[in-house]
Amino acid sequence: MDLTTKLSFDSRLLRVYEDGRVERLFGTETTLPGFDAAIGVSSKDVVIDGTTGVFVRLYIPDLPGSDSQCKKLPILVYFHGGGLVVESASSPTYHRYLNSLVSKAGVLAVSVNYRLAPEHPLPAAYEDSWTALRWAASRDDPWLSEHGDTGRMFLAGDSGGANIVHNMAIMAGTRDVLPSGAPLKLC
Repeated sequence: MDLTTKLSFDSRLLRVYEDGRVERLFGTETTLPGFDAAIGVSSKDVVIDGTTGVFVRLYIPDLPGSDSQCKKLPILVYFHGGGLVVESASSPTYHRYLNSLVSKAGVLAVSVNYRLAPEHPLPAAYEDSWTALRWAASRDDPWLSEHGDTGRMFLAGDSGGANIVHNMAIMAGTRDVLPSGAPLKLC
């Protein structure tokens, strides 16, 4: 780091330098997707926009038994917190939380990794989230198409993610309909 570069913004979340560099002070740690044998939840990452790099982390509970092939699960689209400037869909905190939630609630979760400010000012996070919501409703992944019920689609989030949920609900009510006419429910 060049010690002559001056700060243009400093907070407990991040620092922004005059040269445009951003230093996040926490919320940058990540966890890989995979199978959590202790609670029976699998997760995987899917890039939904190669241009922006936006991806989602999908979570699905273990579906034992032959009739599970026919049972469609509610879909929970989750938007992580972090004030729109820190954290990610792959952070250990959100990975553990969604693993637990999926295991206990028996839902298929779509955790959205939207682009963060200040590098990507608003409305980038809203646009990314809308892209992810439309993608989830289209069931454009085998986990979603085989196991997801778009008739039972829920939105949830915390902190900045709750702000995104609010904006997604407004957008769903004022923009073109979601694929397959998926109704939304807010958590």
